[in-house]
Amino acid sequence: MRAAVFHGKQDLRIEDVEEPTPSQGQVKVEVAYAGICGSDLHIYFNTDSPGTGVDYTQPHPLTGTELPQIPGHEISGTVVETGPGCTRVEVGTRVAIWPIYYCGECAACAIGAHGACLKIAFHGVSSHGGGMAQYTVVDETMVHALPDNVDLLMGALVEPMAVGWHAVDTAGVRREQSALIVGAGPIGIGVYYALKACGVESIIVSEPSASRRATLAGLGVEFVVDPMAGDDLDRIVGRVTSGSGVDFAFDTAGVGAALPQAISLLKPRGSIVVVALHEQGFDFNPVSLLWQETKMMGARCYTHDDYANVIDAMAAGGYSAQGWVDEVSLDNSVQALQDLRSARSMKILIRPNS
Repeated sequence: MRAAVFHGKQDLRIEDVEEPTPSQGQVKVEVAYAGICGSDLHIYFNTDSPGTGVDYTQPHPLTGTELPQIPGHEISGTVVETGPGCTRVEVGTRVAIWPIYYCGECAACAIGAHGACLKIAFHGVSSHGGGMAQYTVVDETMVHALPDNVDLLMGALVEPMAVGWHAVDTAGVRREQSALIVGAGPIGIGVYYALKACGVESIIVSEPSASRRATLAGLGVEFVVDPMAGDDLDRIVGRVTSGSGVDFAFDTAGVGAALPQAISLLKPRGSIVVVALHEQGFDFNPVSLLWQETKMMGARCYTHDDYANVIDAMAAGGYSAQGWVDEVSLDNSVQALQDLRSARSMKILIRPNS
C-alpha cells in the first residue's frame, strides 16, 4: 500500500509499504481521511525540540516505536477486516479512531486520566502505522462508530474537536458563564463548538489573522477581535461582560505573549485553561494569578466520553467544516504541511485512497 513515511525533521516520503493485517482484537480500517494536526507540524519542523513532547532518538517506552514511521492520528475510515476475538465492530462500520495508547499503571491511569499517562503514545505519532496510509490497524477498543448522518470528513475532525470538548469539560464551564478563546485555529474552533454545545452564549475569540477572523465570523461567531488593534479586545470583553471580565479564557494559540493578556481579562477567581502546545518557554510572573485568585489549569487530549459527546453533537448538527477545512491527496502531504505552517490553510485532511 502507499503511505507517507516520516524519516526525520522535514523528511516525509511517499512510499510503498507492507499492508497491515489485524491481530487478536484488532480491526483493519481503510482510511478515508487523516487530518494534519498542529502537533504534526511541531514534530515535522522541530523534531529535535523538547516542546514536541516526542523523543525519536530512543524507542518509545510504551510502544517501542522508532523512526521511520507513518504519521497521522486524526483518522476516519471504514472497517474492512476484523481480527480474531473482535465482537464490537463489524466489517463495513464507518469509524473515527481514538488514538491513545496508555500504560494502565501510572498515577494518571489509576484515576482514569489516560490523556495524562506518563508513558502516553499516540497512533500515528509514537506508534507504527498511522493514518497517512491507505490502511491502518488498531485495537477495536479504539474505534468509535459514526452515525449515518455524520460523514467521514466530519469523522476525521472528531479528534481535534474532542480536544476542545475536553478543555471545556475540564474547566467546568456552565451555561450562564462567559469565555475568551485566544487563537482561532482548529482547536479554538473546537473549544467554540463545545462551549456552544454547553449553552454558553457570551464567547469572544481573539485572533490576529484577518483570514482566520473572517472564517470564524462565517461560522457564526459574533465577537471576533484582533488583539493587536489597540484596546479593541479589552473594550469588547468589557462590553460583553458588563466590565467584570470573562469567567474562562482558553489558550489555544501557544503564543507566550497572549497568555498574560488573557489572564488580565479574567474576572476575579476566573480560570485560564492552557490547551495549546508551546514550542518555547517565556517569561511569566505568577503574581498576576495571585492578585485576583486566578486559577490556571492544563487540558490535554480527551477521553472516550469526549469522543462520544462530540459525535453526538455532530449528529445533532452542532459542528460545521464549511470554510475552514481543505482536502488533498496523499501525494500533496508535504505541500500541505508547508501550507499549514505558512497559514495558507487552516485545516487540511489527507485522502490516502484518492
